[in-house]
Amino acid sequence: MSERVRIIRNPADAQSLQFVENISNYLDSKFRIPGTKIRFGVDPVMSLFPVVGDLITYFVSGMLIYTMHKHGASRKVVIKMILNSTLDAVIGAVPVVGTIFDIFYRSNDRNVRLLKEHYFEGKHEGSGTGILIAIAIVAVLLVAAALYGAYRLLEWIF
Repeated sequence: MSERVRIIRNPADAQSLQFVENISNYLDSKFRIPGTKIRFGVDPVMSLFPVVGDLITYFVSGMLIYTMHKHGASRKVVIKMILNSTLDAVIGAVPVVGTIFDIFYRSNDRNVRLLKEHYFEGKHEGSGTGILIAIAIVAVLLVAAALYGAYRLLEWIF
């Protein structure tokens, strides 16, 4: 834990954390819908431009994750942040539903919260291998289900 606090006390790391926090705020919660408490950023607006908008915001999120990794985020935190951003990009790519999802999910704000928990509370330490194994198992099950579905469809057609 003391090493994490030391990292934040480093002026370059503290400045990078502030930069990441500012960009995340701009992407996810800079503006407010008048008359409500609902906040949004540039991310849901960019998702109105199919494929290109989501790729741009996914790239920016990736750069923020790289910056956080470079300044001491553990592998486990980085994996969780990549999952947040990927989920946001994949669901965000769906027209209309994705834009609404982007408004409420706010992956970059979640990533900053994960990073602060890691730095200031010592959470999310470790290699993240368990998360990667779980992802691999889910991926294999999804591929198996898709192949089985395709087989059943072809069987039904022919």
